[in-house]
Amino acid sequence: MVITLRYYAAASAAAGVESEALEVPDGATLARVLEAARAVVRSPGGDAPVLADVLRRCSYLVNEVAAKDPQRRLAEGDLVDVLPPFAGG
Repeated sequence: MVITLRYYAAASAAAGVESEALEVPDGATLARVLEAARAVVRSPGGDAPVLADVLRRCSYLVNEVAAKDPQRRLAEGDLVDVLPPFAGG
């Protein structure tokens, strides 16, 4: 199945893209999708942080709803937003 990830701010800089589609096994969990994202070969440029480091600090939305359980099962076509911590008030 295909899951789309949208990266924001530092996550986008680390991934080198704003979004990407990942092929994962049917019934994959959020944790498995993030593992697949870490496994993509990337050519980081400049001072971009390593994606795996950024993902450890992020929060996630699945289809625009907060996803706190990494064992949450995803479905074909789900959209995962990757949100790094934001500073400020």
